[in-house]
Amino acid sequence: MFFTRILLKRVKAKDIMVQMESLVSGHTFNKIRPRLADKLELIRFDPFIRKESVYREKKKIRSM
Repeated sequence: MFFTRILLKRVKAKDIMVQMESLVSGHTFNKIRPRLADKLELIRFDPFIRKESVYREKKKIRSM
């Protein structure tokens, strides 16, 4: 048995994938952001209402 596998620490990913949700219609999409950055909030085109709307980070999906 190799003891180096036990002693090494697992490295965390630098980026995570988060789900962004429109505040107006509820439309969602996935975006990748740095792990240490603040939560995202951005303006993007919403296909349901055919206008730009504010999207806010809803939840973390996975590490990248």
